[in-house]
Amino acid sequence: MNRRVRLAGRLATGAVAAALLATACTAAEEEPREAPRPRISITPGPGETGTAPNTPVRVSVEDGVLTDVTVEQIGRKQWAGAEEGPERAPVTGTLAEDGSSWVSDWNLAPGGRVAVYATAEGAGGGHTEVVSAFTTHGVAKDARLAEPFVLPQDGQTVGVGMPVVVTFEEPVEHREQVENSMHVTSEKATEGAWNWVNGTTAVFRPEKYWEPHQKVAVDLRLTGVEASDGVFGTSDRRIEFEVGRELVATMHVPDHRMHVEVDGERVRSIPVSNGRAERHFNTTTSGIHVLMEKYSRLVMDSATVGIPPGSPGYYRLDVDWAVRTSNSGEFTHAAPWNGSIGHANRSNGCTNMSVSDARWFHDNTLMGDVLKTTGTARKLEWDNGWGFYQRSWEEWLEHSETGEPQATDAAATPGSVHGDGL
Repeated sequence: MNRRVRLAGRLATGAVAAALLATACTAAEEEPREAPRPRISITPGPGETGTAPNTPVRVSVEDGVLTDVTVEQIGRKQWAGAEEGPERAPVTGTLAEDGSSWVSDWNLAPGGRVAVYATAEGAGGGHTEVVSAFTTHGVAKDARLAEPFVLPQDGQTVGVGMPVVVTFEEPVEHREQVENSMHVTSEKATEGAWNWVNGTTAVFRPEKYWEPHQKVAVDLRLTGVEASDGVFGTSDRRIEFEVGRELVATMHVPDHRMHVEVDGERVRSIPVSNGRAERHFNTTTSGIHVLMEKYSRLVMDSATVGIPPGSPGYYRLDVDWAVRTSNSGEFTHAAPWNGSIGHANRSNGCTNMSVSDARWFHDNTLMGDVLKTTGTARKLEWDNGWGFYQRSWEEWLEHSETGEPQATDAAATPGSVHGDGL
């Protein structure tokens, strides 16, 4: 009897345990644990003031992926001092492939308010929205980066060798930031890079010449860039120019003749007379010259290239139909007084032509056309005029602040536009 009671007790205990287990399972199914919500972080942080304009906006998320990031600059026309301008300007950025982070592409406007809106989704369906805002510090008038002078100018048509030359009023200290803030795009993609001729002048050239018959744009995104300590850009600028037909002239000095080809076809052969080569200064330079400027009439004074009146070799001449090929005093021009054109080299280093040929060359060439000269003992320096193709492509990249080529079909430049370490 007692054995049956004990057995029944054990059965009853098992039944109760089973019932409790069933109840526990049922409760777990009815009340699932909530999935963690994504956690969004934004820098600069909410409410921050006096943020440097070259600070990147960063948005990141944990336990999820970003689904939307919108950043706006508000009140830009207050810092720009403009009477008209957008009250709200979008800030573009790049989202990481895995959706974990977002970083602004360009710098911010000084003295403005920046609003950030971000949303994220978690793996379990959790949703998070965050709104944040901060302000950037202003820039005094005497600390604003002056708008640089740019060649080519907007709307010009140029030759295939044309560099982009950007000249600032004051020396640039933070050159990498500035290089990466100047973005060149072209219809026919190529690679190019910037070099600095000196502290104020940056030059962009393609690896080879531009392909002819295309449009090129230069975006100077200098707003918020710290060009030198405490000196910030406050405006952007866009320059558009066109590359025309391909004109390349070649000249082997001992042959006393220049050949001109347009789009691969010879269109003219011009008798010439080059430098006497008695001294360094009157030796025509060999190398790749890019035509710089032209004049229907020009006073050529050797004092401008370091040979003052009274010095051996001094000259002062009025010439017609002059085209500059270097900064050391070399031009192509008419020289009706030179009876050796086509036969001997009798000039002070310039390329002498007949009046009709000089006028044709003047009228049919563009800034940026190419003149290749060979056969002399004087080599054109890379920074003499626009002798930029005198540097090999490898040398050109080596002297770039970034050391990387800039693809002219890309949406971004090779490196960061933001401040050091930011």
